[in-house]
Amino acid sequence: MPSKSKPLTDKELAAYEAERDLAAELLQAVQEMKAGQLHVVLSPVMEARKKTGLSQSQFAALMGVSVRTLQGWEQGRKQPSGAARTLLAIASTNPKALLAVAGK
Repeated sequence: MPSKSKPLTDKELAAYEAERDLAAELLQAVQEMKAGQLHVVLSPVMEARKKTGLSQSQFAALMGVSVRTLQGWEQGRKQPSGAARTLLAIASTNPKALLAVAGK
């Protein structure tokens, strides 16, 4: 897979996609799942939310954003702003403090 350090150009993406064998990738993933070899990797945002024990809707309300925005952060499609990054860092390192301030 290409490096995630910079976005691919349209030409690079087309070349990468042309070389992929999706059927083989899916078959390999199924085999790994059956063998118990796959590990779920949570995004830092999802890890922070999980540490608070809140649902997406509860955590989004606490952060002052929509559930859709939170989902974008968790899926890596969007990046949180500076203030949100600070709250996420607090949620990750000291979830009880964030919950206490929020009155939860």
